[in-house]
Amino acid sequence: MDVRQLRHFAAVADTLHFGRAAERLGMTQPPLSQSIMTLERELGAPLFVRTKRSVALTPFGAQWLTHVRAALDGVKALPEIAQQLRDGTAGHLALSFVSTADYSILPLLVRRYASLYPNVEISLTEATSNVQIANLLEGHGHVGLVIPPPNAALPRQLSYLPLVTEPLVAAVPESWITDGTLSLSADRLAPDSVVSAPLIIFPRQSAPAFHDLVTGYYTAHGGQARIAQEAIQMQTIISLVSAGMGIALVPASLRNLARTGVNYVDLAGTAPILETGITWRTGDTTPTIERFVSIAREMANGLK
Repeated sequence: MDVRQLRHFAAVADTLHFGRAAERLGMTQPPLSQSIMTLERELGAPLFVRTKRSVALTPFGAQWLTHVRAALDGVKALPEIAQQLRDGTAGHLALSFVSTADYSILPLLVRRYASLYPNVEISLTEATSNVQIANLLEGHGHVGLVIPPPNAALPRQLSYLPLVTEPLVAAVPESWITDGTLSLSADRLAPDSVVSAPLIIFPRQSAPAFHDLVTGYYTAHGGQARIAQEAIQMQTIISLVSAGMGIALVPASLRNLARTGVNYVDLAGTAPILETGITWRTGDTTPTIERFVSIAREMANGLK
């Protein structure tokens, strides 16, 4: 069975006349009749009831016609689909992201990309930066939204584009402010108050750059982080803050994650700056990935 036979069947079904169907197809009637009989033998059932005066679809033929037309429509669409895949306007994009990006650049980036290329299927997976980098190196996924290692020192097999930088703020239990456990000055938290409080943070092996940025703040202010709890998801970290387990230094965009019992407070003095960007396999790009990177680059330029 091939597409040519399906077209023959559909033409006869449309006209219910072998002569007119053959004319429409640009062929003579005998080869058309032979094609239909061959198709019926392959299917093991008659498609038409033939008399000297009329041709009619069998019940089987009428039911099968619906599927044949859908298949022919699919074949007809293949050249356009191929063009869209070549252009990167259709296909699939596997995007992974760190949990912090969910409250900053990720929604803007995905919304922009999806609005321009609605025929691209986007699959989103949350993962820490180290997991994303390992997956990309193993050939899994397409683009990762990561917190890069210091100085963006990614493996040479990966390209990197910085997207957004933002200061860290302190997520603190609201009760610690009301009961005086933490004191604010001009609505800011002083370094000595940060250093003296128990800390909730990502494990270093999961987010070394973020971990070192936070602990470096403690070192820079003459203290050492007293880690009370570790968690790999930002939502969990904020929940632990809400439970009064400690404070956390988080990106300023986490203010978008409202949680009862948690206050977000600016740090006094110079706050650490966190960078987030995208990474992908160098030289292993598709038109879909290229268009995504292009949009990300435009957005990054607009955010500067």
